[in-house]
Amino acid sequence: MAAVEAVGLVKIYRSRKTEVRALDGVDLEVQEGTVLGLLGPNGAGKTTTVRILATLLKPNSGSARVAGFDVLREAQSVRKAIGLSGQYAAIDENLTGRENLWMFGRLYHLSSPEARTRAGELLERFQLEDAADRVAKTYSGGMRRRLDLAAALIGRPRVLFLDEPTTGLDPRGRMGMWDVIRTQVREGATLLLTTQYLEEADELANEIAVVDKGKIIARGTADELKSQVGGERIEVVTHDAADLPRAAQLLAPDGSASTEEHTRRITIAADGGAAQLMDVVQRLGDAGIKIDDVALRRPTLDDVFLALTGHIAEELPAGEEEAA
Repeated sequence: MAAVEAVGLVKIYRSRKTEVRALDGVDLEVQEGTVLGLLGPNGAGKTTTVRILATLLKPNSGSARVAGFDVLREAQSVRKAIGLSGQYAAIDENLTGRENLWMFGRLYHLSSPEARTRAGELLERFQLEDAADRVAKTYSGGMRRRLDLAAALIGRPRVLFLDEPTTGLDPRGRMGMWDVIRTQVREGATLLLTTQYLEEADELANEIAVVDKGKIIARGTADELKSQVGGERIEVVTHDAADLPRAAQLLAPDGSASTEEHTRRITIAADGGAAQLMDVVQRLGDAGIKIDDVALRRPTLDDVFLALTGHIAEELPAGEEEAA
């Protein structure tokens, strides 16, 4: 059963001089208990999609259902069924962590004792119990993001929307947030995760929908998307640029090698795995061609995005997401 369904979502922002089509016919489906990663650059339409699904925006056309409820006709029922964590932590910095969670619990219509109990559970789960009675403005960025996600979970939502949950975190904080998200998935949560971090989508999502300029341009598992740009490849960096043509001819007599003169890099298709890699090293050594680097690489989601759109996923400046 689909926990999230969207068909033909269109959202247009108009001003006196311009018209921006932030969404241009977006179709989505997220099955219960799975994670869909909505991958794209700033300004692609990710946040607008989440805002419509969370009933914070109305589409110009199209329809959507979340947890079985229509986002337009049954908005209140949708809000009761979801949790939302946006790009920026929506906590009150002048309240303590415990007070913030109690407040969110009351907003979800929990009784005061229930909200207090639930706050304690989440503070422990998110490893915030030692800071529970400190005001939130003293929290680090990672602690604030964990508190914000805890607030989104206080009502035990059936569907969780995470809009770029690791924005602004350092690598350690990002990996810590990944662990938190994985825990929610193991416990059966349905997640729609927006991100511009390719590694994040690869790590967390069961399926990935690639969005660019308001349209879904590809969808599949990470492996399925990577297969669209070919299989494994071997990359060789020669020590001397003058050896580049000879090495390319040696490794790919059919002329299929790709070369980059400025980096002295040769790329060839690889279907023999590690054995082929060893053969490449042996052949270059026998030919007296010195190399600085050699590696067997799989396609990345960055390769996928570049192949699909002609630009990398992080190409647009930060802060442009749905700015129009």
